[in-house]
Amino acid sequence: MFLSLLICLSLCLTLLSFSLTFFFSSENPNSYPVIGSLISFYKNRRRLIHWYTHLLSESHSQTIIVSRLGAQRTIITANPDNVEYILKTKFSNFPKGKAFTEFLGDFLGFGIFNVDGEVWHSQRKLASHEFSARSLREFVVKVLEEEVENTLVPLLENACRDDVVLDFQQVLKSFAFDTICKVALGFDPSRLDSYEVARLDNAFDNASMISAMRAAAPVAAVWKLKRALNVGSEKKLKEAVAVVHDTVDEIIQLKKNKMGQNRGENGENNLLWRILSAGNDDEMVRDMVISFLMAGRDTTSSAMTWLFWLISKNEDVENELLNEVNSSSDELIFDKLKEMRYMKACICESMRLYPPVVWDSKHAVNDDVLPDGTVVYKGDRVTYFPYGMGRMEELWGGDRLEFRPDRWFDESGGLKMVSPYKFPVFQAGPRVCLGKEMAFIQMKYVVASVLKRFVIKPVSSDQPVFVPLLTGHMAGGLKVRVSKRV
Repeated sequence: MFLSLLICLSLCLTLLSFSLTFFFSSENPNSYPVIGSLISFYKNRRRLIHWYTHLLSESHSQTIIVSRLGAQRTIITANPDNVEYILKTKFSNFPKGKAFTEFLGDFLGFGIFNVDGEVWHSQRKLASHEFSARSLREFVVKVLEEEVENTLVPLLENACRDDVVLDFQQVLKSFAFDTICKVALGFDPSRLDSYEVARLDNAFDNASMISAMRAAAPVAAVWKLKRALNVGSEKKLKEAVAVVHDTVDEIIQLKKNKMGQNRGENGENNLLWRILSAGNDDEMVRDMVISFLMAGRDTTSSAMTWLFWLISKNEDVENELLNEVNSSSDELIFDKLKEMRYMKACICESMRLYPPVVWDSKHAVNDDVLPDGTVVYKGDRVTYFPYGMGRMEELWGGDRLEFRPDRWFDESGGLKMVSPYKFPVFQAGPRVCLGKEMAFIQMKYVVASVLKRFVIKPVSSDQPVFVPLLTGHMAGGLKVRVSKRV
């Protein structure tokens, strides 16, 4: 009897030791019965990216598990093998999932970034034809030339003359919005008055921010209750989405009217014309347009904002970029932009440290096991984490926190072929970003055009704060003074 009790006690102590090791190990947040890691999550909710990055850097597998009351079990990984498994190898088992699309459903609806299955496939097929056409890429350069010469350069010249402080993040965001409207929609935002533009801009920012807050809420039931009662942030979200919907519906109606007036003529060189020609219903068209506007407006402007700040802090990088820009012809044509290897390395290095999309989540359809041995249960939220991946010593070495564009070159001076699963800032696999090449063209053109004419100098020497909403941005903007380059 005594021996049996001793054996039982020994087993209990072993299990308790194992449980404590799991619950309180440095690899996973502190977890307790019933509530899981809710307390730790709540304490770190305003610094999740730093908390996750720290935990991942301590994990031997670069993967952690967060379980908390009121939320799905969440697996967060910075392991490239896991990322490839999720985005490619077992793509069908890791869709966006209903739980994720619910966060963004009011804002993005049934747009391409928020759907799965046949709806996603049909939108993807429709859009891929446009983004793969060389004619579109050349049209992009033409639009960029017009926007730079007629809008951006005059704005910066006026800032030089009047010695005013600009929020360069907002300047780049407005520029990106005008560009994507013309390229993807064939619509000139100047047709809207300044009040409408400002109203739409604020609505996009508010809808993005509140939708992201849903995903980070300690308990999902809270935002769902606020939505049902139409109070607080959920009321603001509803109002912001209404503004976005009304404006986009107006753009679509203008395009449909133009199509009706030009029956039998060749279509325009923009995505909206093609979507409408395919006979999609109005709600689907609207949601697709909102998705492309958000992507074209927020991601490239975010990447360029951080790049300009990093350039301003690294004189040697700025000089190297200027040498490359000045060695090309005055005309920034498509082929010349493709040849700018150092520029591309700088853009990639900036996005490694400050990715426009900080994380992305999928949801498991069935039980599974990731390559590092992490067990996945049906319904689990599985998140890959580009921000954390850019800060893993195992992936980028001891100087991982330094801005070093030369890490993107091999010994022969050519650009390295870096796995998209190690550097998934454009996703990878079947859902890889269709606008990837267009984004590089735009960023190269803008950075080259600005650098050869102007010096951009931040007014503050403080380290900016990175805010991870649907797209990462700089808290408070990038306040700069502009001077002519001599």
